[in-house]
Amino acid sequence: MADAALLVLTQMPDHASAQALARALVEERLAACVTVGPPVDSLYHWRGEFETAKEVPVAIKTRTGRYAAVEAAIVARHPYELPEIVAVPIHHGLERYLDWISAETRD
Repeated sequence: MADAALLVLTQMPDHASAQALARALVEERLAACVTVGPPVDSLYHWRGEFETAKEVPVAIKTRTGRYAAVEAAIVARHPYELPEIVAVPIHHGLERYLDWISAETRD
């Protein structure tokens, strides 16, 4: 599947920035749908220190051919020095839904 459906995950520092990212990605046809979750507690090591933060999870439904543009859009809007950006291929799903993702993210 050369241009298969893809789930891109990131965390934003607050609801407003998550909503702004989601809107931009959908308006620019980089994502068919973006789900903004409720705030979660993140725990991690950063620069040798134990850190905690409230973050807002963002799940982006797109396709592999749009990944580079999605990543660039996240980096451009993200205030973190090292934002979490991971992509998970969608191997199975409701075919009509996967077709919709593809149709909504065409160049």
